[in-house]
Order: sequence, then C-alpha cells, then structure tokens
Amino acid sequence: MILAGDIGGTNTRVALFQEEAGRLHLEREQVYPSREHKTLYEIALLFISQQAVKPTTACFGIAGPVLHGRVAASNLPWVIDSLELSRELGIESVWLINDLEAHASGVDDLAPSDFLTLRAAGPATGNAALIAAGTGLGEAGLYWDGRRRHPFPCEGGHTDFAPRNALEIELLRYLLKKFERVSYERVVSGPGLTNIYDFLRDSGHEPEPGWLQDELRQAADAAVVISRHAMEGKAPICEQALDIFVRVYGAEAGNLALKVMSTGGLFISGGIAGKILPRLQGPDFLEAFLAKGRMRPLLESMPVRVIMNEKVGLIGAARYASLREKQASETPAASRPILISQS
Repeated sequence: MILAGDIGGTNTRVALFQEEAGRLHLEREQVYPSREHKTLYEIALLFISQQAVKPTTACFGIAGPVLHGRVAASNLPWVIDSLELSRELGIESVWLINDLEAHASGVDDLAPSDFLTLRAAGPATGNAALIAAGTGLGEAGLYWDGRRRHPFPCEGGHTDFAPRNALEIELLRYLLKKFERVSYERVVSGPGLTNIYDFLRDSGHEPEPGWLQDELRQAADAAVVISRHAMEGKAPICEQALDIFVRVYGAEAGNLALKVMSTGGLFISGGIAGKILPRLQGPDFLEAFLAKGRMRPLLESMPVRVIMNEKVGLIGAARYASLREKQASETPAASRPILISQS
C-alpha cells in the first residue's frame, strides 16, 4: 500500500494506492485545504488515522526545490524533511519530490482519454517537457533514453520574465516597481493573472467597472473572479488580462520546449489549464508557443497536449514510490544506503 500526496499552495491531495501486476489502483483519496493545516505531517496523520490499513511506503510531490530529502515549500510556510516525516508517520521509506516531477512521473500511467490534443504532430519520440500554471508556475522534463522516459525536476518558472512586445515591456516595468525581481511565475500563475489585471487598471489601458471593483474587494481569490468574467466575456479588462496571460504562457511553454528539446511533446498540466481550456485551444497560445523565429519548424514538429486528469500528481507520486521500492529490492543489502528515506 502506497501513500501518495500532491501538495499545492491551495489544496493538498492525499491517497492510498495499491499496485497489482504493474498497474496502480487508487483505493482512497482526500483533499485538504493546505493553509488550514500547520504541517504536511498533520494532514498525512489525519488521513492515515482514518484508514483501516497502514501504508508501507510514501511519496509526496511538493512545489519547491527538493535537496537531500528536504524542501521549503514555495507557496506554503512549510519546511519538510523526509527523514523526520518517516519517523513521525512510522513509515520506513518516505520520498519527497518536486510537484512537477510527480506530474511528469504520472504521464505514462494515464489513459489516452486523459489528454486533450492542442497540436498533433508526427511520431512523438525523444525528450518531453511539462509545464503547469496554478498557485505558481511549475516546469519539468522527461529524458528519453531510447526505451523509456525519466522525469526530472527544474525550477524554470522562476527564471527571468522576458517581454516580447511593447505592452509586455510596460508590464515588466510596472511589476519591477512592485517586486525586486520579476520571474515568469509573477505573470503565469493565479497571482500572476491578478498582477496583469492590476497593471491594465493602474496604467489606464482598461477601465475597471465599479461592480467588478466591489466584487474583487470581497473575493477570496481575485484570479478566480478575473478568469471567470474573462471566459464569460463580461468585462473587457478581464478579457485582456487573460489574453496576455495566455500569450505569455504559450511563449514560456515554447522556451521550455526548446531548452529540453522536447521532440516527444509538451504536456500542460496544473489547475488553471482546465478552467481556461477554450483559450488554450484558441490561436494565441499556440502562436506564442511556435513564434521562435528560425526554430519554428522544430516546434511545429512537437505535439502539444493538455493533461485533463487532475489526479496526475497523485498517480505520479505513487509511481515514483513504486519504482524506488523496486530498485531497493533489486539492490543487494550490502550495497544499500543506510538512510533510504530521502529524495
């Protein structure tokens, strides 16, 4: 029995998986609001205490760089150590991995129906890339060794935002007054959509209706309100904010595809994709993805797909734990490291 977790800045999903004949079966699942709990241990213990079985191994995908089994969460006030978590939960093997590495680890366990194709291409072989906008902007790669893909994490969402036109240059200048440094995550994320909206309002590019100002003032999450009115066509300022968001999202997806040389395709995951799917299917995202000058033919050869299964992070965490357990069982005892509960 595998305990898997997908820890986001908004929600933490935890589940139990059973593996049979190489296939993962989700047995039980629970979603917890992340910020209503002080630690991951608190959530994991609460979940385990409600189950009739105890997991034998665990893996958690969490936003942030995982170094030596330890991570300071990017969008939560949590510092998590795999060895401490192992002792606290009484589970011998506990693994911490980057949340996008977990998403990438789950790609090959998904069914064809779990994907929506934005751009079809030829046979997809070679490296692949994965990008996901949500509370933050996550990125990962999948290295192709000629037989299978091996996920690896990166922190590409924190690279410097590069404007491509006069309006985006204005946006950068505006954000530099608010932040010491402007990364892609400041633009392509839930908070990033709010930043774009604020820029359009404060710079005078689009007026803010009074009714919308009142609604945003009372909203728990401004980005949800902005994206909803943009999709419904109720407010031009919201529509333009989402247009900018989608174009920058596509441009950074193309940057990632070039850096990873993802001839095996680009995957889009994350909580925002499903909510703005019609915009991703429109021309702006793909044109920004492809607009790389002399490299356009290379990008045109890459398939682009949206992952529609919101459990991909959970599935990937469970798959990672399963693979690590198999590797440990195949390694002679004398060759195993003493501390196995680390990423």
